[in-house]
Amino acid sequence: MNNTGFALIGLASWAIIQSFILVGVRFGAVQAGHALNTFDPAGKDMQGFGYRVTRAHGNTLENLAILASFLLYAIATSQTAVTEGLACWLLYARIGQSVSHMISTSVPFVLLRANLFGAQLIICLYWAWQFWNA
Repeated sequence: MNNTGFALIGLASWAIIQSFILVGVRFGAVQAGHALNTFDPAGKDMQGFGYRVTRAHGNTLENLAILASFLLYAIATSQTAVTEGLACWLLYARIGQSVSHMISTSVPFVLLRANLFGAQLIICLYWAWQFWNA
């Protein structure tokens, strides 16, 4: 499997892994008395780690279509040479952003998260430029 395919499968797999983490957090909340049918999709009813996991998962899903679109385009048009060099870095930045989101909302972690998100955007803009000029 090339880096482009690896990153594409990795992004989807990361969303699934985060779904399981979220289910685990909610299972724990239900065991502690939270009503199963009352979870707020934005996580506002959860505190601490539960809230951060909910938001990190939502953020991953919100950005999955954008990130995956570039990788799918490269595969569909046989232009993976454009994405190969940075595909894994895109995946690592996505995972790093999510993990930092789940760990803390302190200023250093928010800055780390913002930089990792910025890296993803810059990579995608670079790819867009390469595709347009191919």
